Amino acid sequence: MLRNFLAAAVCLMLPLAAAAKEEVVLGLSQNRVAITANFDGSEILVFGAVKREDAIPEGDPLEVVVTVSGPLGPITVRRKEKRFGIWVNTDSVTIDGAPSFYAVATSAPLRKTISLEEDILNRVSIDNAINSIGARFDKADAQEFAKAVARIRTDNGLYSLQEEAVKVSEQTLFRTSIAMPANLTEGDYETRVLLTRGGKVISSFSTTIDVRKVGLERWLFNLSRQQPLIYGLLSLAIAIISGWAASAFFRFVRQRG
Repeated sequence: MLRNFLAAAVCLMLPLAAAAKEEVVLGLSQNRVAITANFDGSEILVFGAVKREDAIPEGDPLEVVVTVSGPLGPITVRRKEKRFGIWVNTDSVTIDGAPSFYAVATSAPLRKTISLEEDILNRVSIDNAINSIGARFDKADAQEFAKAVARIRTDNGLYSLQEEAVKVSEQTLFRTSIAMPANLTEGDYETRVLLTRGGKVISSFSTTIDVRKVGLERWLFNLSRQQPLIYGLLSLAIAIISGWAASAFFRFVRQRG
């Protein structure tokens, strides 16, 4: 009986062992994004290969999912309704955590690349990346508020789903590019690559892209947070000097005319 038990255990472990033989080897065109005064966005090239010990498995083809997620933070979403001809806030929900930026790129249509169950488990799609679990206990329609966040940030270029944007060659090499807009939030941007077969995740790898303000932008940002009084006085002084300089210039032009 012990022999039969061991044989059954080996049979159960074989699929897991086979799945573990494909691993991600990832590369990025850059792992740091510097936000400067003239920063107008960036594009990150994500590329890599699949490391195997044996031949390419037969059956379902290899698919690849790439996600880039900005820092998570709570967000309050308000619903407006027209009352007596005026738009007013009538209801609100606080979403537990929504990424400031989120991009998904797949090698095939999303649902062909990853099953719904694996999507929920790994929080791949935009709707599943937004954590609204806590809000659901407060509002029955909290999911509608989460969808509103996704819709608004998609319109602003902060969320995107790019199906069939990952190019896979010979089920071994893959590459894609992720466009990052100018209005990025500082922080660590988690970058994940998931390998799937038949909609199931067989391997994953994650790293981070460091997004920071540098130079004058960084100095002004730190000053506004650490010394708000000095920052306010400096802003006022710059406004006064700019106004005086503009006035002096126009007086000079009139006198010369």
